[in-house]
Amino acid sequence: MLSPRFLLLRSTASLTSRSFSGGAVLKQGKAPDMAEGNPLLHVSNVRNRLREIVGASTNWSDHQQAMSERLSLSDMLAKSQDDLPLKRMKDSRLEVHLPLGSEPQLREKYLTFHNTVRFGRILEDLDSLAVLISYSHTHNPALKKTPLSIVTALVDKIDMRQHIIYPDCDIKFSGHVTWVGKTSIEAKMHMSQYQNGAYSPILDATFVMVARDPENKRAAYVNPLKPEGPEEEKLFQEGEANKVRRVELSTASLLKVAPTDEERKIVHGLFLNTLDTKTVSFRSRLLPPNSVWMEDAKLKGLEICHPQERNIFNRIFGGFLMRKAYELGWANACSFGGCRPSLMAVDDILFQKPVEIGSLLLLSSQVCYTQGNHIQVRVHSEVFDPLTRQHNTTNVFHFTFISDREVPNIIPMTYGESMLYLDGKRHFNQTVEP
Repeated sequence: MLSPRFLLLRSTASLTSRSFSGGAVLKQGKAPDMAEGNPLLHVSNVRNRLREIVGASTNWSDHQQAMSERLSLSDMLAKSQDDLPLKRMKDSRLEVHLPLGSEPQLREKYLTFHNTVRFGRILEDLDSLAVLISYSHTHNPALKKTPLSIVTALVDKIDMRQHIIYPDCDIKFSGHVTWVGKTSIEAKMHMSQYQNGAYSPILDATFVMVARDPENKRAAYVNPLKPEGPEEEKLFQEGEANKVRRVELSTASLLKVAPTDEERKIVHGLFLNTLDTKTVSFRSRLLPPNSVWMEDAKLKGLEICHPQERNIFNRIFGGFLMRKAYELGWANACSFGGCRPSLMAVDDILFQKPVEIGSLLLLSSQVCYTQGNHIQVRVHSEVFDPLTRQHNTTNVFHFTFISDREVPNIIPMTYGESMLYLDGKRHFNQTVEP
């Protein structure tokens, strides 16, 4: 049974093109709080603010010296969390503006060929904002530079409230810290767009960040969080529940334990449905009508990681990795479904290892589950060393897309593909559940 939230998402119109002609449209897209002279934090200034906080160099040639200077900050790290002052949620609250309606020249960076917004760019902005929110929580006014290296550990979930993002209307990001552990931080963010005289919600995002020492090698303590009032207490308890849920999901991973009884029946049912009834053989398999073998629903890509895509710690920017994975996943869903899909949700993006500058980044996208007009895509990211011939997984991405029409059924053939199918089904079910 689909949840009311899911049915609302399903009924929302898919991404459509919007003409730039007509001044009335552009007027509607200009928010009054982005008027000229209003001192708001512009999205293009977020990464500059992060460099100031960390003391990172803007020049690639100076990065080694800048990073070596951070080593002296190790003595400023707290010995325990009890040594750090309590922080409130409002201490980290930030609002960042993306004036697509007010600054037409900015649109080029965010524009697709179909006059829609590149969602991969939005992922980059969310990642930068999550880091800045975390640094706002840990801010110590007595220090010129922070000794903490805060990086993205996990994108827990991104829920789309509506599928249409107009390229000629101002956008506002807002968010704050909602939960902390000893060395980890959960940040919730919201994105809204100004149209018809008011801001409308576009998406809700939950990121989990981790704090490390200046060399980004060991975990470091962060300020404890003190909720104020029942609403903040509820957010904090949701953060605790999210942590428990993540542990449970990790424990139940199909890479660690066998499928459940119900899942085993699903796999066996798929197997029986592909047997050739004319032969009595386990090896003779036939593709059912309106179906595609999982092996034939892949798309791959390669990125050479240049210095331009580095973060403030001179590794490859996590937002860049998300953008590339999303664009590959979208292209895969588009070619599989035969029409332009809309993103419904992003969940469980795990950053397992940093990606070094100069790496060969291999991206592999796989349609792993389908239901009706929905497509679940998994993108696997790994670094390949051409000298040692070694492959190391860096990220796994999960995207749920919705198409304008019903899509073919995806059919696994091997046991490994069956596990991918079940894992995709689990992620899809988490998306549609209330």
